[in-house]
Amino acid sequence: MDVESGKPGRTSIPLPRGAALRLAVPAGVLAAVAGAFAYVGSVDPYEPGHYPVCPLLRFTGVYCPGCGGLRSAHAFVHGDLTAALHANAPAVLAYLGFAVLWTVWVIRTARGCPVRVDLGPVHLWTLGALLLVFTVVRNLPFGGWLLP
Repeated sequence: MDVESGKPGRTSIPLPRGAALRLAVPAGVLAAVAGAFAYVGSVDPYEPGHYPVCPLLRFTGVYCPGCGGLRSAHAFVHGDLTAALHANAPAVLAYLGFAVLWTVWVIRTARGCPVRVDLGPVHLWTLGALLLVFTVVRNLPFGGWLLP
């Protein structure tokens, strides 16, 4: 018997309404990120053959802004913040930024408020310039302390 109409036929289960339904997408994103961090935490990036080599590093010998990101995530998962920062400091800032943005997303979504992240051209150019400076400095002789 159909629960909603009371007529014989297929039974339907009512869908959850309200906050639980709105939180499905943030929960799915968190599950995907947690799964990725769990995988990187369990498969050591220091052992060759588990992950692909950075093509820029392989063909040019230049470290890109993402080089060391997997080692950073591995150290971060294991609670070694010093090693994570040494492997790739911008990546650690990105992990923490994701945590803050995700928390704001969940709170605003649970309250039924829209979430908007308006990054203007100035913000994007500033972020790009900072990553470019990080990349250049880490590849210069005096920037060796930034190498993964």
